[in-house]
Amino acid sequence: MGSGQVTDSSAPFDFRGKHVTVAGLGVSGVPAAKVLHGLGARVTVVNDGDDERARTQAAELETLGVTVRLGDGATLPEGTELIVTAPGWKPDKPLFTAAHEAGVPVWGDVELAWRLRDRDGRKAAPWLAVTGTNGKTTTVQMLASILRAAGLRTAAVGNIGVSLLDAVTGDEEYDVLAVELSSYQLHWAPSPRAHSAAVLNLAPDHLDWHGSMEAYAADKGRIYEGNRVACVYNVADKATEDLVRAADVEEGCRAVGFTLGSPAPSQLGVVEGLLVDRAFVEDRHRNAQELAEVSDVNPPAPHNIANALAAAALARSFGVSAAAVRDGLRAFTPDAHRIAHVADVDGVAYVDDSKATNTHATEASLAAYESIVWIAGGLAKGATFDELVAGAAKRLRGAVLIGADRALIREALARHAPEVPVVDLDRTDTGAMLQAVQEAQRLARPGDTVLLAPACASMDMFTNYNKRGDAFAQAVRELGA
Repeated sequence: MGSGQVTDSSAPFDFRGKHVTVAGLGVSGVPAAKVLHGLGARVTVVNDGDDERARTQAAELETLGVTVRLGDGATLPEGTELIVTAPGWKPDKPLFTAAHEAGVPVWGDVELAWRLRDRDGRKAAPWLAVTGTNGKTTTVQMLASILRAAGLRTAAVGNIGVSLLDAVTGDEEYDVLAVELSSYQLHWAPSPRAHSAAVLNLAPDHLDWHGSMEAYAADKGRIYEGNRVACVYNVADKATEDLVRAADVEEGCRAVGFTLGSPAPSQLGVVEGLLVDRAFVEDRHRNAQELAEVSDVNPPAPHNIANALAAAALARSFGVSAAAVRDGLRAFTPDAHRIAHVADVDGVAYVDDSKATNTHATEASLAAYESIVWIAGGLAKGATFDELVAGAAKRLRGAVLIGADRALIREALARHAPEVPVVDLDRTDTGAMLQAVQEAQRLARPGDTVLLAPACASMDMFTNYNKRGDAFAQAVRELGA
């Protein structure tokens, strides 16, 4: 881990009269355009799409005096001095190539939020930031719950549905922000300097966007740059520790690990059913602080305990008491479709983890149960399933496969778990979920868990993973009716 004083490149930027192009409408583009217009910039919004939703958003912005160009996101508007892009826009788009050639800087909405965080004389709330391939949202929500239990004014913001721009420019004042950052957002955010940050895990994802695993990891690693107090990493995932070692941080910033095992000094971990801290205590070589019981984590699946330890580490780095960690974890309720228990029917548990849209998330989900009838399949996004299936084979009672790329999972099962019975449903309509649940019920025995953990995206059959999970839950309710 590098050390030394890190210079903050986020110097004040005067937007008055500047020609700023906002790339993309939607959840980040519209707020960015409004904020920039309010700061006196001449704003042009460019957008690839020209559908009804885009036209509605364009009409709203045009009433403010913002120029909007629909169906043309490739051309750099003449006179552009800065681009603020939606995080999902790929770096190789022609717009950014043209900007690079013209010497025009490109920021994301997170970069813009960082630059605006201390305007109007208000003290800027420090950021406790979280990224990783899986578990980001849950960890940030746990963190916010812990911070609230400590009596701090906070919000869970970023890649979580609440705009960072709204948080830093709104009327409400915060003591600290719990910030979820995606690899896309970090790519376009060179300046943010967190109080402390965590990378939960690293596994291949979004490689079509980043171009390589190395580029993906490098963007994730940006979250550690300039950290002041702690860089939190996953002891079980060496790649996260490697990112800490490569980071240039403030003098005195510490590397703090979390582990499901017994913690070494400067780590948080688990001892005899307790979450314990050996990082933020006096004489950490001899002492440990009990934070909570494993049973205080909802649900107490291994990957969720890891999320809780990461959240606790960030909170402790901010001076939060052990009691607040415990109370915050007890108060936390996970979002729907994240390893959510739906019902017990005839002695079989039915669990919805529709949010497990990649193999890394599904591996963690499968590891949480001893005997599983696995419902899987959808859009594979280029993933392979051999390692996942080989690791889970001994836990599988059976498998029910749905979706466009189910053959990839079926073939991995044939190679690595040939004794596991497989039902291959040759359907991609939404009604297939009811049949899948019925087939899973037929395979299951009392004490088993029927687990929807698709390891794939949902868009071949459903609008999103929420709709897929809802269909699963409805099918389970029909079983028990």
